[in-house]
Amino acid sequence: MSVLGVILAGGQATRMGGGDKGLLRLGETTILAHVIDRLQPQVTALALNANGDPARFASYGLPVVADTIPDFAGPLAGVLAGLDHAAAQGFDRIVTAAADTPFLPADLVARLEETSAGQTHPLVLAATPRDDEETKSMSKSGHVRHPTFGLWPVALRDDLRAALNDGLTKVVLWTDRHGGREALFPEGRAFFNVNTPEDLAQAEAMAR
Repeated sequence: MSVLGVILAGGQATRMGGGDKGLLRLGETTILAHVIDRLQPQVTALALNANGDPARFASYGLPVVADTIPDFAGPLAGVLAGLDHAAAQGFDRIVTAAADTPFLPADLVARLEETSAGQTHPLVLAATPRDDEETKSMSKSGHVRHPTFGLWPVALRDDLRAALNDGLTKVVLWTDRHGGREALFPEGRAFFNVNTPEDLAQAEAMAR
């Protein structure tokens, strides 16, 4: 089915000292280039959610859409920006991925779509089995959810906008409210993201 891919790069990267984590080098190219290479074959079109001067991403040839909710409202603001862009382009759904996650699954979109079967408004987050060291975003099923990796319906964008304007920042509170599902991926390393210089060194070792 026709789906727009949206790479979320609107964060402030405070643990990396600021700047764009996606533009850091990983091997022969950047982290963002790795993400594009993995996600682009899975979607009909691709866009980048980022704030500030879009010219710094010009070499990637992607449309850049900024948050419309001020003050860095978190990943849901990037999801909303992607949904608004998708509506303008005639898409009815988007799949999001984080710009700092270079090893994302090659079947991300297919698995999310499969899990959404029967939903009036397809809304699915990626999840992995619980690791003893992981407790964040854990669901009632005991899985670890990855809120920046999801399938989102354009039809709920105004509801999401209202929730963000009311101060909501936690992704799973909104997805649970709308009957969101989990697509379980067995390999947690696929969602490894680069937050610190130590993470970047680990990603370099993984890439090798």
